[in-house]
Amino acid sequence: MAFPFIPLLLLTLPLAEIAVFVMVGSEIGALATIGLVIATTILGSILLRVQGFGILTRIRETMDAGGSPGRDLVHGVMVLLAGVLLLLPGFITDALGFLLFVPPIRDLGWRLIRSRITIVTAAAGPGGFRRPGRGRTIDLDEDDFARDDKPQPPRPSIGDDR
Repeated sequence: MAFPFIPLLLLTLPLAEIAVFVMVGSEIGALATIGLVIATTILGSILLRVQGFGILTRIRETMDAGGSPGRDLVHGVMVLLAGVLLLLPGFITDALGFLLFVPPIRDLGWRLIRSRITIVTAAAGPGGFRRPGRGRTIDLDEDDFARDDKPQPPRPSIGDDR
């Protein structure tokens, strides 16, 4: 059912963006319109960085507590989509991107798709999830480790009569 909608969207969205560019450009001027598009791109990249790191922190905290980070993963995908929409030039995509940065809008999206998602969690041992390699850092001094950067001669292959 969504398949016929995608080609229609790919056809109408650029035309709608061009129409909005023309309307905004006729009101505030061409240079101001270009400046506004660049400003929304910069603001979008800043928001993507700040909110993206916040979501990654919440995912890590939820997993460390032994919970399922399904909601935060979906929020992360929505923030990533918002960042992509803000990086695309256009006012309609910018408006959609800024809406996806608003947490209540993301919660609404989560409520709409939560019933269609199956979350499978891995079994955790005592103490919750363990990350491999944690606490096993080996620190070597220069005296303990030396790199031999000399090229080695090629080894003869099996069957070579050298």
